[in-house]
Amino acid sequence: MGWLHSIHKRHVAALFAAATLTVGLAGCSTNRATGEDSFTAFMSPDEERKIGAQEHPKMVKEFGGKYDEKDLPAYVTKIGEKLVAVSETPDEKFTFTVLDSPVINAFALPGGYVYITRGLTALASNEAELAGVLAHEIGHVVARHSAQRYSRGMITQILAGGLSVAIGNGAGEIIGTGANAYLKSFSREHELEADMLGVRYITRAGYDPDAMATFLEKLRAHSRLQAVLAGRSPDDVDQFDFMATHPRTLDRIQQAHAQANVTPVANPELGTVRYMTAIDGILYGDGPDQGYIHGPEFVHVPLNFRFEIPDDFSMINQPTAVVARDKQGAQIVFEGAPQARDMRLDSYLKSAFSKQITLQNIEMIDINGQEAATGSADVSLSSGAARLRVVVIRHEDSTYQFLFIMPLDKADSYNIALRRTTYSFRPLTTQEQQVNTPLRIKVRAANPEYTLQTFIDDMQVDSEPAATFATINGLAAGEAPAPNALVKVVRH
Repeated sequence: MGWLHSIHKRHVAALFAAATLTVGLAGCSTNRATGEDSFTAFMSPDEERKIGAQEHPKMVKEFGGKYDEKDLPAYVTKIGEKLVAVSETPDEKFTFTVLDSPVINAFALPGGYVYITRGLTALASNEAELAGVLAHEIGHVVARHSAQRYSRGMITQILAGGLSVAIGNGAGEIIGTGANAYLKSFSREHELEADMLGVRYITRAGYDPDAMATFLEKLRAHSRLQAVLAGRSPDDVDQFDFMATHPRTLDRIQQAHAQANVTPVANPELGTVRYMTAIDGILYGDGPDQGYIHGPEFVHVPLNFRFEIPDDFSMINQPTAVVARDKQGAQIVFEGAPQARDMRLDSYLKSAFSKQITLQNIEMIDINGQEAATGSADVSLSSGAARLRVVVIRHEDSTYQFLFIMPLDKADSYNIALRRTTYSFRPLTTQEQQVNTPLRIKVRAANPEYTLQTFIDDMQVDSEPAATFATINGLAAGEAPAPNALVKVVRH
């Protein structure tokens, strides 16, 4: 019986290897950018286009919608089309979108959908830097990196014994994986190839290829600043925005230059004046629909509320919540509570807040004339034992909740501070509604009579004005801009 079983296993293995080999041979395609063989068996060009078309509106919605002020989309599209024209697929249709998000990010979906955020445009200082980002993403599309990655993933599943996963797998199932799966980091090989193609395309288009390196320096400086603003070590650069999905180094950029096999034009351009003109006046940071952080205060004009956090907490405005943390491990999460809208608030805490957590000591309270309820529970988290206090508030036609999460052994020491945060939630006054306007990029010329402090004093950010000015202008700490240079300041 054991002998028969071993023969059966050998036959299955042989058939399996033959099937895998057949898929491999049939699934190789020529990389349009490099001329080398690529394994793309499980995602055809038609399927790539279907994925991009279906996921495009979802990605626009997820990242805050389209940003169309200053006719920025037309400007970005013009640069993108200029790059596509010098790629290996000049006739392929690309769609370029500027997303209304303050984070620094760029990505592409299969089928030629390329995205950048307005936050990224605010960080770049010239057209060549922006072109370098677009060219990198175009490179991913031209080289069909999504098809390669997906197909490699499928063959890995097959080698693990799941041969059936490849049967009947069409674009519908691929689309079902969603764009979020596509946005996971590419391999080091793919990122280096995209950098190489990016250098190739911007050089062919007449831009200075060194702009990819200068923008990388800005990205790292920005990520370090974001870490500081979030109360973390500035060395945590790969945890923020672009660096989290594009872990790149100057060595890799230099390697890409060497592999691009392209000769720079005699007088490569930066396009600084055109670029600065295009971004003068665009939104910086959070927009009106996202709410504003002003030091310890969070203000949301369209939703008509504000609250304050304790002074020793650092606050971050995320797409679905406002999150604050301190160095002792305590957290504050403020978010919508739509399930509570049509319920008594104490009933919501008893039965609808969570299926896993049973809140105790639930009671109705009044917060500045607004109906509210609160309850608490001791919970076990990966970080250790903690106390959770929930406060749900009915405000106008909506309901919101604070989640106060404190280390259990220190929970009592937070009572006063978090009570102040709770009772700081209130509607805005008429004056507060009028003065809370968004920050914008303003372009200035560095008059020789101006000092560095002149520009720092002109900045209206809530914290780290000197570091922010240096970061968005690609300057070292304490470095003054060159006379007559165009620089960016941030003002209401």
